[in-house]
Amino acid sequence: MVDTGTQSPERRHRTMAAKRAVTPPQDGSKEVTALLDERAHPLRKDIDQVRKLILGVDPSISEAVKWNTASFRTTEFFAAVHLRSEDRVQLVFHTGAKVKQSAKSGVELDDPEGLCRWLAKDRCLVTLESVRSQRKALEALVRQWIRQVE
Repeated sequence: MVDTGTQSPERRHRTMAAKRAVTPPQDGSKEVTALLDERAHPLRKDIDQVRKLILGVDPSISEAVKWNTASFRTTEFFAAVHLRSEDRVQLVFHTGAKVKQSAKSGVELDDPEGLCRWLAKDRCLVTLESVRSQRKALEALVRQWIRQVE
């Protein structure tokens, strides 16, 4: 087992990419769609746009139902749709069920639009007022997040 906590970010990224090549994540899009159909969320169209946007950021990203919501992963889960919010699309960015060694000192993000509200060193709530106008900012946050928490 490789200790990615002591590797440079570039080497850690290559190591995780190699792991993904060996064991690609399973795609749970059908299950996510079924869950969202069942919930009849008032922001369903926006949530579907966000799903498509996140899945398009990197080919290693897939989705599945985890924690009873739409969740996104590379080798590990890193984000979940916050379905309790009915007036704005919200996502919880996290490092999984347990704090990873690489995230114990905190995750740093360049967030010029102020989309993130930090809940802990390794977890933040991303709130989107307009998926269309904040698309680029969300894509940038996803790219930064998966680079740091893999």
